[in-house]
Amino acid sequence: MTEICDPATTPPLAREIPLVGRAAECLALETFTSKVRAGQSEGLVLAGAPGIGKTRLLDHIAAAAPDLLVLRTSGIESESPLAFAALHRLLRPFLDRRELLPAPQKASLGAAFGLVAGPPPDRFLVGLATLSLFADLAGDGPLVCLVDDVQWLDRESRDALTFVARRLHAEGVGILFAVRELASDSTGFEGLAIHTVAGLSGSAARELLARTARRSLNDDVARRLAEQTGGNPLALVTLAHSLTTEQLGGTAALPEPLPIGPRLVACFLERIRAFPKPTRDLLLLASISPIRDTALLWRAAALLGLPETAADPAVEAGVLVPGNGFAFSHPLIRSAVHAAADPAGLRRAHQAISAACDPDHDPDIRAWHLAAATAGADEAVARDLQHSAQRARARGGYAAEAQFLARAAELTPEISQRDERRLAAAQVYLMCGDPQSAQRLLLGSQPVARVPVMRGRARWLKAAIERHFSRLEDQPALLLTAAAELGPADGDLVWLLLCQALSSAMLSRDDTVSTTVSEVARAVLSALERRSAELSVYDLFIVAFATRISEGHAAAVPRWRAALESLRDHEIAEEGMPLAIFAHYASDELWDDGARQVVFARLHAYDRDTGALLGLRIVLECQATDALRAGRPDECADYLTESRELLTVIGAPQEKSIQRLELLVWGGAEAEARALASSVEGVDFPCRAIQAALAARYLIVLELSLGNYRAALDRAQFLFDHDVPGLSNLMLADMVEAAVRAQRPAPASAALARLEDQAQASGTPWALGTLARARALVAGDDNAAAWYREAIDQLGRTRITVDLARTHLVYGEWLRRRKERLQARVQLRLAYEMFSSARAPLFAERARAELAATGEHVHPRNPAPGPQLTPQESQIAALAAEGATNSEIAARLYISTSTVEYHLTKVFRKLAVTSRRQLRSALGPRD
Repeated sequence: MTEICDPATTPPLAREIPLVGRAAECLALETFTSKVRAGQSEGLVLAGAPGIGKTRLLDHIAAAAPDLLVLRTSGIESESPLAFAALHRLLRPFLDRRELLPAPQKASLGAAFGLVAGPPPDRFLVGLATLSLFADLAGDGPLVCLVDDVQWLDRESRDALTFVARRLHAEGVGILFAVRELASDSTGFEGLAIHTVAGLSGSAARELLARTARRSLNDDVARRLAEQTGGNPLALVTLAHSLTTEQLGGTAALPEPLPIGPRLVACFLERIRAFPKPTRDLLLLASISPIRDTALLWRAAALLGLPETAADPAVEAGVLVPGNGFAFSHPLIRSAVHAAADPAGLRRAHQAISAACDPDHDPDIRAWHLAAATAGADEAVARDLQHSAQRARARGGYAAEAQFLARAAELTPEISQRDERRLAAAQVYLMCGDPQSAQRLLLGSQPVARVPVMRGRARWLKAAIERHFSRLEDQPALLLTAAAELGPADGDLVWLLLCQALSSAMLSRDDTVSTTVSEVARAVLSALERRSAELSVYDLFIVAFATRISEGHAAAVPRWRAALESLRDHEIAEEGMPLAIFAHYASDELWDDGARQVVFARLHAYDRDTGALLGLRIVLECQATDALRAGRPDECADYLTESRELLTVIGAPQEKSIQRLELLVWGGAEAEARALASSVEGVDFPCRAIQAALAARYLIVLELSLGNYRAALDRAQFLFDHDVPGLSNLMLADMVEAAVRAQRPAPASAALARLEDQAQASGTPWALGTLARARALVAGDDNAAAWYREAIDQLGRTRITVDLARTHLVYGEWLRRRKERLQARVQLRLAYEMFSSARAPLFAERARAELAATGEHVHPRNPAPGPQLTPQESQIAALAAEGATNSEIAARLYISTSTVEYHLTKVFRKLAVTSRRQLRSALGPRD
């Protein structure tokens, strides 16, 4: 075994404590290492109370794996504000291998560690770079990474390591985390197996006591100790050493209360108080000092006048462990020393460490400790912390940036500047996914009520926090009020507030409180008249939406086009609502499938290259819709599967996806589709109003496929009345069809009139083809055929295969009613074949029944079962068929090359091919 420990890892003194009563845990760890030895990968979390034995189990797995490369690191409380500190300690011995990484990963890791200058790296790219390094190391043999005290890891290191653990598959890498009890709302370990480490059983606790005490042990005493400690091994071992022979033997009373739980900490402190004062002072320094820098600790000790012999009593008593640097024999002792220090002594210790730091090489450590040494407000120290925040941002350490800014605010003497820093910290907390901390800081910024600009920023932040929790209804009115209070002098902030108000109102729709979507849209357009700054892509979309809501579709068309053109041709920069959402509705509003394809391909590439996985998830859902419209349900399912998988990758809870409803509708899963659609009525469903509109849009198609025309018309009328941008226009032709078949001419005429205005303003083949089909449905017998032929011609120029198939279907139905059976069969056969290929069974059955009515009998097609590839195998196979290398596939899918090779081997076997050249034909046509 090669064991590489970073200096923060507690040395394995705990191996002297016997491992008893852990058969279940040892079996789980043996399974864990067996998988790693077999070339598989595994992520596992050990969770339990302090002293329950997690570190001892890590020692056990290290000792039981002589054939594995073992890496160890540990969270350190004093370093938790320093971005990527733990990850840097872990990877530092292997940074020479950084040169082998793909360029984006190499740059991101270098920027995170401050090795190179550049833009802030995305945390997921840092995670992918870590995964690549681990996979490279595992090429020399299986690897196990042990991470102790995860609760004290800096946020960035924790995110990177948990990201890696979720993406492991076939690298021969195992990551084992040890963490204190997980909170019920913890979201840090989604997608990872969690094993809770409980206290020892009564018999195992008595055995541990007997083997540790090595003195006569009374059975009743042993039973009582086991019960009162809850089987906590650290408490039992401490009692075995601290109780007298008479107490253990039952001839003397046990102390009341026993030193367990918080009293166990007091027991440690009692031992420490017996040390000479220089030793106690050195222990306090060691409890807050960066463990990786022993020289720094001794420089600080010298500043306090502490001799080198000050450590000896603590080493002799087993409180400190000798070795490379200082390490406490248990993390609880470190915490106890720190928590028990008097404020003045703690400030002196922090002051000494700050003074001992090199301001050029360790400016952030120096600033943090200098802040801890400061009792009152101090603007100079606050400025140092603000500079540290800027450096953290440059490394992509947004959680660290927020902590530095929040501490700087605490030390700022001037009220308005203090609140400015509080608001900045809250905004960064929100950016890194911690709305609770942002909310706490915002609540502490009460004086901003006296400053209009800061009050406006605070309200914008409050709205953004509420948006994070999907509480949108109150936001538009709140933001409109804030914008009105600011007035025209603060144009940029007013614009920001109004843009946020409109995006929230568009999602909350009729649930919006104290204002309306139209009122917000008018406010945006009014502010636009006073705005002189150049509009960003985000601004262009906002203006287009406001115009659509306030002035109608035709007025918005040129603005939609300008926004899509800007997104296609200019630099991408996400500012608020993800651009993919805007692009989705804008391209649908224009019926522009060509622009949609180009824009989403660009957004897809941008989000993958930059590691923007939250944005990529939305892009994938939009591309799933495109694949379904093009009649490729397998690709649609692949996109949706990857989108859901990304939620696990980024550690977010799984969400219901209304996008999946469209796949269920076209796939003919009626019961499941209706159940999912009904779930959006729940009050906790995010963005319920817009999701309900989406559900109505998809259920219209379901009702039409089943011939439930009155039900389809009722749902269409809802969207027609609400005129939801990007949704209502797409169902206008469906409303015409439903109304005509339900013999309701008035709604058919109303829908056709609106469709004529909007489709002609858009002028795309998709729009004009949809309009021609609607005109054919309401036309007299003499004119319908020409309209149907035009619809087929126009839609044939698009990628919207399902709309073309539906046009063949209604044309064939019209021909059959005219008793033109031969021509009807041609159209109906085309529709049947297209729906069957698109695996749209309900529409295919409708076409088959019509064919039967013409006298042509066809049997329902059951596609021959092909090789069953998993969604990830399908993705990898498709990319390989396009010529992508294993490294390119790995970078695109956020996996390792080992995982790519593993899946390709299985793909080759399932498809019975032997080379990549054969993949394309084996997979069939794909776009």
